[in-house]
Amino acid sequence: MTSAFLAAVDAAAAVAARHADEAEVNRRLTPETVDALRTTGVFRSYVPAAYGGPEIDPLAVSVALERVAMADGAAGWCAMIAATTTSIACLLPPDGAREVFGDPASISGGAYAPSGSATTADGGYRLSGRWSWGSGTDHCDWITGGAVTDAGETRLFFIPAHEVTLHDTWYSSGLQGTASGDFSVDDVFVPADRTMRPGFGPRHVDSPVALFPMFNLLASGVASVCLGIAQRAVDEIVALAQGKMPTFASKTLAHQQIAQIEIAKAAACVGAARAYLQTELSAAWGEVQRAEKPTIARRATVRSACTHAAEESARAVDLAYHLGGGSSVYRTNPLQRCFRDIHTATQHLMVGRRVYETVGRVMLGLDADTTTL
Repeated sequence: MTSAFLAAVDAAAAVAARHADEAEVNRRLTPETVDALRTTGVFRSYVPAAYGGPEIDPLAVSVALERVAMADGAAGWCAMIAATTTSIACLLPPDGAREVFGDPASISGGAYAPSGSATTADGGYRLSGRWSWGSGTDHCDWITGGAVTDAGETRLFFIPAHEVTLHDTWYSSGLQGTASGDFSVDDVFVPADRTMRPGFGPRHVDSPVALFPMFNLLASGVASVCLGIAQRAVDEIVALAQGKMPTFASKTLAHQQIAQIEIAKAAACVGAARAYLQTELSAAWGEVQRAEKPTIARRATVRSACTHAAEESARAVDLAYHLGGGSSVYRTNPLQRCFRDIHTATQHLMVGRRVYETVGRVMLGLDADTTTL
C-alpha cells in the first residue's frame, strides 16, 4: 500500500510542479493540483479504516509531504494541513466523524486556535468567530475553528464550508499559493458530535493512528514540508552551480571551493534532520502498533526532531540561497521561492524554538506543560 501511495503522490507532485507558478500568482492552488492530490488519498491520510479511510502510517505521510513540497511548497503545505486535520477523526464522536470524513472526496482544514466563542444550545453550540491561517480553506469541504465555550472549555468545531465566510487577506512573503487567509462564522449551529476537546476526551477508534499524539502528527507534517522545501533548494543550487559562471571567474561556480563546501553542508543539514525525524517517528509508530501509548519522553523527542528539522531546513536553504548570489533574487529562480517559503513555514508554532524549552524541562525532570506535545 505504501509503495502505491507514494507512486500516486509522485504523479500528483508533478502536477503541482507544473502549476506552481500559477498558484503563486493566484495565491491558491489550481483546481488541477487539488484534484491530483485528492486522488492520492494524502488529504485523508489519517482517516481510520473504520470510517473508510486509508489510515496511512506517519512515516509514509512524512515522505509523501516532503515529496509534494519539493515540487511546490504551497502544495505540500496544503496537503499537510488537510492530512493532519484528519487525525481528529479518531477523536470526534462516531456520528460526527462519519459525517465529516465518510466521503472519500472530502477535504478538511482550518485552524486550531481558539479565536471564536460558543454558547451551549440544544444538541450542540452556537459558534461565532474569525480565524487566521486558513490554509487551503478555499478547497475544503469542512473547516475547523477553535473556540472557548460558555462553560470555559476549549473546543474544536467542524463547520460545512458553505456556512463559512472566507476573507481575502493572504498577502504573504512565502507560501503564497496556500490561500491561508482569514475565515469567519456568525452564530452558526454546530452539533455536539462535530466538536471535540483537543488534548482531552476519549478516542472513539481502536487503532495505532488513534494512539499517536495529534500534535506530534501536526508538528511532523510541518517539519516534512520544511524538509521538502530544503531538498528542493539543495537540488537547485547543485544544478545552478554546474552551469553558472560567476563574474570575473574562469570556471563555473561548481569549481569554487566555497561552493563545494556550502553545498555539502546544506545536503548534510537536510539528510541528518530527515534521519532524526524518521527515526523518532518510526520509534513512536512502533510503540502504538504494540498498543502502547507514547510516553511524555517519546512525545518530547518527536517534537524536538520536528523543530530541529525545520531549523536545519532553513539553514540549508539559506546556504543555497546565498551561494546562488545575484541569481537567487529573481522570482524566476526557484531558490527565491524556497527562501521565502521556508522562512514562512518555520514561523509555525509547532516548530517554534520554544518547543526546546518544553523538551528540555521534560529531559531534566522538571514540571512542564505537555498538553501540546
